Amino acid sequence: MRKQTKHMECTLYDERTGRTDSVRCGLGDDACQVVLKELRALGPHRFGWVRLVDPTEAELVSLAGELGLHPLAVEDALQAQQRPKSEYFGDVLTIALKTLWYVPRGDAVETGQLMLFAGPRYVLTVRHGPVDPAAEAARRLDEEPALLRYGPLAVVHAVLDVVVDAYGDAAGKARAALTRLEDSVFSLARTDVTQDIYSLKREVREFRDAVRPLVPVVHGMLNRGEEPYPAQALPYFRDVADHLVRTDIEVRTLDELLNAVLDAQQARVASWQNDDMRRISAWAAIFAVPTMVAGVYGMNFQHMPELGWSYGYPLALGLMAAASGALYRAFRRNGWL
Repeated sequence: MRKQTKHMECTLYDERTGRTDSVRCGLGDDACQVVLKELRALGPHRFGWVRLVDPTEAELVSLAGELGLHPLAVEDALQAQQRPKSEYFGDVLTIALKTLWYVPRGDAVETGQLMLFAGPRYVLTVRHGPVDPAAEAARRLDEEPALLRYGPLAVVHAVLDVVVDAYGDAAGKARAALTRLEDSVFSLARTDVTQDIYSLKREVREFRDAVRPLVPVVHGMLNRGEEPYPAQALPYFRDVADHLVRTDIEVRTLDELLNAVLDAQQARVASWQNDDMRRISAWAAIFAVPTMVAGVYGMNFQHMPELGWSYGYPLALGLMAAASGALYRAFRRNGWL
């Protein structure tokens, strides 16, 4: 069973004056009816923005029937697992996009889902996840009421702008995490950060899956020919598109750099292993000389050189020490020790 709606808000806007009125719809079963009543009573040059968080199917269907939303779009909004896309169902623009935020602990990228429906006199946003871009978008509209002259399109721009700004902020933090990994990989200390690199790479891939499909969505809004947007509004969407493309390039660059850092880390691990093997081999060769000499004289044959010489034992020890010392110096000079 789906949980009950955590949050429902409705704001009414006046395109000419920039006036904003909040509707007290509450959280009860009649909240949708209160909102629909306000939307039906809207006069000319006015539109409403309804914001839902984790709605139940009954609540969303109740609004959809009155607002003329397509059943497939309603299904997408309830499932909250859509790839970023945009579609027109009649005169209703439907946009699915992912909200995204960066969690410093563990360098994780978390995503949520936002569905946006923009009709002639209303905007409906359905959010799944803890991050709420609608709150920041509403604040920006309050600070710049002149944008409201574009009607529901102003809300679409504000929401997209907030989401894309969050992408850029997360990309900057992911870049900082990559820099820390690069410092670890190329430091003198033997620090194996292979697992950390894989973890960040996985998060960047999730980041990429949120950003890259949204690029053609925004560009498609700029190039839609059969129902062009007001010419005065296009620069605002071009600005969003430019920021989004810049973030997309940054994410792709991060992915490529992570591949390079991973290769460098693997090369360093292989180099460490080679160094260890050379050290082991060098010490094995050093200890092989006294082992060989001691082994020869430990065979206890009756006729062996210098067995009866009083200085034979010190000579054998000196020979072992001298040979081992010579090998040690040679290995040190060649960088094996």
